[in-house]
Amino acid sequence: MTALTTRRLNARTARRLDLTVMGFGGAPLGNLYRKVAEADAQAALQAAFDHGIRYFDTAPQYGLGLSEMRFAEAIERFGRQSVQLSTKIGRLLLDCEPDEVTPEAFVDVPQKRIVFDYSYDGVMRSYEASRERLRVANADIVFVHDVCAFSQGSQEASDARVRELFDNGGYKALSELKAAGEIAAIGAGVNEWQVCEKLLGLADFDCFLLAGRYTLLEQDALESFLPLCGQRDVGIILGGPYNSGILATGAIEGAKYNYADAPPDILDRVRRIEAVCAAHSVPLIAAALQFVLGHPCVKTVIPGAVNAAEVEANIALLHRIIPPAFWSDLRTEGLVRPDAPLPNEASNAA
Repeated sequence: MTALTTRRLNARTARRLDLTVMGFGGAPLGNLYRKVAEADAQAALQAAFDHGIRYFDTAPQYGLGLSEMRFAEAIERFGRQSVQLSTKIGRLLLDCEPDEVTPEAFVDVPQKRIVFDYSYDGVMRSYEASRERLRVANADIVFVHDVCAFSQGSQEASDARVRELFDNGGYKALSELKAAGEIAAIGAGVNEWQVCEKLLGLADFDCFLLAGRYTLLEQDALESFLPLCGQRDVGIILGGPYNSGILATGAIEGAKYNYADAPPDILDRVRRIEAVCAAHSVPLIAAALQFVLGHPCVKTVIPGAVNAAEVEANIALLHRIIPPAFWSDLRTEGLVRPDAPLPNEASNAA
């Protein structure tokens, strides 16, 4: 498998979408947690393109539009028809006073505040604003962003956002954009598979960008959600393959799991995985990256990067040869679910 390998998003979209198995996640280029120099941001995007990555994902939230604007510079160099592009709706960026800026986890951002809006008008306004920041005629995929309980703060708030999407016309707006050929596919970008399953029960979606909920540490999505995706021909774009840190760093002191300090049971499980890695001379981070691509519904994985060196490191991890015995030992040790498809078991080519 190489970065040039592609997988078809699904067989249902009117316009075929083939995604490279590694994409580029744009959150870090919104100055996530720390400022990224413009030169480094453009070098990261260029390195991704030069290494064959052709799928690029961003969102208005990422740096209050900064990530989208940085993508615009790169896409002009690449040529719009050379890449597949996704962005998201759900957050409008409004002009505001300096003390009203809502950067969330992003630093040194434009003077904007976020207003959640999943209505018909909100979707159309958000998409149009993204097109302007990206300087493109259209996106290929548009995701409903962060209607999960993790992002909204409670299950009640999540349920309210889902109702807003359908009751106030947000889903209708996405459907109209797709029917008109403006976009090729619609989906949701969230941190929980349960809300994806709920959305599939309410309407048709082509894909989901699932962050951190199918990883070397977490496979509960195999219970019902991923089988449903297989039945419905729904593609998964996998973000957060390292569970926000620990599958990249290992079980070190202060290791992060889902944006917080890893609890003892997670640290113990990672140590057990690391023992199998050591026995086969396999880097934990490479195993975590490649594991998710073993599932046939997972079409691409989108680690982020803030400079060219990080892109090249991600590519090297994708290309790392991992022996089949490593994967079978993980299963034998009970460290992955017995029903989890392993990368060595079948070809997932498009």
